[in-house]
Formats: sequence, C-alpha cells, structure tokens
Amino acid sequence: MKYSIKTAVAAGLALIAAALVVSGAAAPARRAIGAAAVNATRHLNANSEPGTWMSAGRTYDEQRYSPLTLINQSNVKNLSLAWYGDIDTTNAQESTPVIVDGALYVTTNWSIVKAYNAKTGEKLWEYDPKVDRVATGPIACCGTVNRGVAVWNGKVYVAALDGRLIALDGRTGAVKWSVQTTDPTQPFTITGVPRIVRGKVIIGNAGAEYTVRGYIGAYDAETGRQLWRFYTVPSNPNDPNNKDPEILKRYASTWKGEWWKYGGGATAWDTILYDPKSNLVYFGTGNGLSWSQDIRSPGGGDNLFVSSIIALNPDTGEYKWHYQETPGDEWDYDNTNPLMVADIVVKGRMRHVLMQAPKTGFYYIWDAKTGELLSAEKFAPANWASSIDIGNGRPVENPAARYGVGRPALVYPAALGAHNWHPMSFSPRTNLVYIPVTENAAAYQSADPATFKINPRGYNTGQSNSAAGALFNEPGAPPRQGPSYLQAWNPTTGKEAWRVPNAVFGASGTMVTASDIVFSGNQAGEFVAYDARNGTKLWST
Repeated sequence: MKYSIKTAVAAGLALIAAALVVSGAAAPARRAIGAAAVNATRHLNANSEPGTWMSAGRTYDEQRYSPLTLINQSNVKNLSLAWYGDIDTTNAQESTPVIVDGALYVTTNWSIVKAYNAKTGEKLWEYDPKVDRVATGPIACCGTVNRGVAVWNGKVYVAALDGRLIALDGRTGAVKWSVQTTDPTQPFTITGVPRIVRGKVIIGNAGAEYTVRGYIGAYDAETGRQLWRFYTVPSNPNDPNNKDPEILKRYASTWKGEWWKYGGGATAWDTILYDPKSNLVYFGTGNGLSWSQDIRSPGGGDNLFVSSIIALNPDTGEYKWHYQETPGDEWDYDNTNPLMVADIVVKGRMRHVLMQAPKTGFYYIWDAKTGELLSAEKFAPANWASSIDIGNGRPVENPAARYGVGRPALVYPAALGAHNWHPMSFSPRTNLVYIPVTENAAAYQSADPATFKINPRGYNTGQSNSAAGALFNEPGAPPRQGPSYLQAWNPTTGKEAWRVPNAVFGASGTMVTASDIVFSGNQAGEFVAYDARNGTKLWST
C-alpha cells in the first residue's frame, strides 16, 4: 500500500516529518549517500549538523528538538507532500526515521529496514531479517512493530523482533554481523531502538507478560561481541550457583515467595538514554510478572527493579543508582516511556536533570548525576496515588487501588497509561515539554494463586475474568476511555501551559522546532503543526 499520511500520523514521526527535518539544513560535510559515518565526535556535536537526525531523539539528550528555522510560522501553511515510500503492511508503524549522510533509514513491521534518498525518495535498499512470523508473532505482546535503527561507523543497527541484533552496511544493507541477544527458547521479543554509546550497541527486550527475566545488554559495535549484561530482577537466592551481583542479591529481600519460577519480568522494552555530561546510561523497566502481587510476590514487597529507572556505567554495566516509580507495581505501570535530559530551573536553581512523563500520571524530574528526586507533579488524573513524597521518593498510595482475590479495584490511569511509548519533545526556547496524553481507567482483580497456572506462550497478567468490570457502573465511576490531548507542560512550574484536545482518542508522537512549531499527528488521520507557545493550530493535512 502507499505510505499514506494517516499511516505516518499513527507513527507520530515518520517519513513526512523526517522530510521536514531535512528542509533548510546547512550543507554537511560531503559524504557518499548512505555512508552512515557517525562517530563519537559527530554524535556529541550533533547540533552542529541541524539537518541530520542521527539517532532516535536526534541528539543524546533525546529532546526531539530541531534547531532548523526555514519552516516557520508564516510559511508552514505552504507545506505539501514531497515524496512517499511504499510500506508493505497495513499494521501499525512506530518507527522514528534516522537521517544522516543523505539517507533516510526507517523500520517497519517485522523489523524490516528501508533506506531512501532523503531528498528524492528513491529507495536505496531494503533488508528483511525474515523473522519467523508463526513462532514470534503470537509472543509479541503489543504488535510486531519496531521503533527504529541506530547508525555508527558506516553501519545501521536494527534489533529484530526475535531477539537478534543485526549490523547492516549503511550503503548497501548487506549484513555485517548478527548476534542473538536473547534465549530463543524463551518468549522474548524486541521492538525498541538500539542506542550507540562509546562504541557499544545497547539494547533491552520485551516479554514481561510471558515468562522472562528482564535485562539490558551492551555489544561491541564492530563485532557484536557481548560486553556486559545487567539483569533487572534477582534470580533464585537459594540456588548455590546464583551469580547475581551484590546489588541484586541485596534487593532479593524486596520479593516474597518463589517469583523466579515465573521469571520476574521488569523488561527494558523501550527507552534507553545516554548522557555524556554524567557519563551514565539510563533506562526504564516494565511490569513484574505477573501484574498481580498475590501471584508474583505473595506478601507484597517493592519487587525491585520492577517499574523503575536505572542508571549504569556505560563501559562496564555497573549499577550507579535507581528510582522505583511504582513500588510493588500491580497496574502495568511500565517506566519504559521516553526519557530526556535537559538544563532547566528547578526550585529557583539551574539543574542538569533527567525527566519522564510515564504511565503513572506524575511528571518526574531527577538530578541526572545522582538520581535525587527533585519534582513529581501530576500531569494527568490519577487515583492510584495522591502525590509523591519528595522526602522519601515514595508515592502516597490510595489503599483502595490495591486489589486481590475477590477484591476488585477501579484504577486510573489504566495499563495504557497517561503517557506510553509515544515520543515527547522539549523546546529550550519555550521551556515546555510536549506530551501526548491519554486518560483511561481499568478494573483489576487478582486470579486465585491456588489455581493460577502459567501459560508459557500467552499472557500471564494474573487477572481474574470476574465481575470487576461492574465497578464502571457505580455512580461517579470514570469512563474506561476518557479524553486525549496534546499537552504543553512546564517542568519548571510543574503546571500545564496549554492543551489541544483530540477529536479521536489516541496518542501520537511530537517534535518541536526552533521556529516554535510543534509537529504531531492524531488518530483522525491528520498531520498537524501547532504554535509551540500557545497551541494554536497553524496547518494540517
């Protein structure tokens, strides 16, 4: 089918958005199309090449901010389609294109990579990793999508759905090397974007609704050799052959029962970020396995590192700090949502910070070096907690949000989250973060641990199919699906600056430019430009 504007909108930042990034760029150093000649110096100085978009968030800070100004508020109304590329599927597209050395690289369903001439749209090459669709499709939790590639030293890296990390020649698409990063006998998948840090390719995985133990790993960018691996949940502490590092052995006390029989979960299925200033790699972890603590960890506990942010030394994988956003998470509040670093004023002082707007509905700001929690304000309605205690970093939970066997709870945000994987962006000009927000609620109730049986090839959320949904019929109950909107959030004040409601429920990624324009999509099939200062609609198609 033709790669339509509607398809691009669903991805949030696809071929048309990528074409906008190229427009008005200063001419880079002359390199062959597809050279993918990215190295540490070039990546660190990405701002000196405003017409490139050489990684998932453009620069290491992942702000998704373009310094280009040729497209401005006066002429944005004149935008029209320059070219399109054919996509082979009607399934969802979630990839952010990478643009470097005259080529545009984008992934589609089933981890297929396509390379185009960024100026003309001519297809340069295509690579299909030939994932076994019968074996892998059923264990891909939320679709057979892929969120993009990384480039480095002439190579393009893609993480295939079946767990392979593959390096391709940037000019031809030929395979340079391929390594299996997961146990193929276990229900792991990968949909996330690799990140390149100091000559290493870093990637996580997914599968926390199945029977896996989460981890993140680093691989030599030239050879694919594994350099380090960091597991996110402890293994059986009673095993005499337990080789967990001390940090995991210490946090085994936050678990109860025999969680290792299920795997534990806490997969790093999306965002990974490197901050050169702190020399740290940050990533988020997903839900525990199962969602229900009655099954996963009878007796409760924080269950570290479920639903957490973790900072590591990129050279060794050594643990530096963590923050658990949802201790003992039971609501599928993955913290794998986009992270970014920035220099902003927090409580009257300029700080170098790490920020996230996750599923929970709270906007978190940490000191990027130490992990000190600086702020956590609600950016969307949430009833699972009233606030976050800045002193101890823990949520002030609503006891009624905890559910059990025969004890249902109606909770919002639901598992979809107030903000999920869809990219957000930050403008240092407006000091605003642009977030696609959804409001939704869900009824939870635990299955009976005495009769629960693990399904090695299916969902293991530990939820009961009982009458929990009847809670939606009670007076004052929230709707299962509420409004959705593009929100401009001021991280300095901890308040919303403006919002634009969506006519059709759903989220779509954002990017912002130095002309104070926010580009985003919506589920009505529009690609839209908004005034970044006040949300005024400037153009759509």
